[in-house]
Amino acid sequence: MNVVATSIAGLLILEPRLFGDERGFFMESFNARTFADLTGLQVSFVQDNHSRSQRGVLRGLHYQLNQPQGKLVRVASGRVFDVAVDLRRSSPSFGRWVGVELSAENHRQFWIPAGFAHGFFVLSQSADLFYKATDYYAPDDEYCLAWDDPGVGVKWPTEGIEPLLSVRDRAGKSLADARTFS
Repeated sequence: MNVVATSIAGLLILEPRLFGDERGFFMESFNARTFADLTGLQVSFVQDNHSRSQRGVLRGLHYQLNQPQGKLVRVASGRVFDVAVDLRRSSPSFGRWVGVELSAENHRQFWIPAGFAHGFFVLSQSADLFYKATDYYAPDDEYCLAWDDPGVGVKWPTEGIEPLLSVRDRAGKSLADARTFS
């Protein structure tokens, strides 16, 4: 596995090794020992999630404050533009974002530690996104940062497509008004 650092400390792109031939391929999508050896992080995942969305769907930017979740995100079919925004006020990168294309073809994974908002935009006809979480989903503790907040300035690759948003995601807060981590 190859680990690629991003412009924000703690956000990592993981590139698993593929073993393939004319029949297909095999890869380890997660190995705790390898993850710890390569990242220096000991994580315990408590929940696996699967999200299927159609082209143009934008989900996020979501986070939990009292039960913050670290997430290891990958795409098993299709393509997404996956984004993490640093919401840790004590961080030198507070309010900054990183986006990475995750796809069934590139097999990349995105490690997003607790303290970040997370969202994605579907680039293909549909996409199946899987993510492991370090804490349980807590609906009463979920918050949403506005996907289009100019104060954050995420450059979503919408290519003239009006993003399909949930009611909750349309009501996301600006960074200036959002509850954040200390």
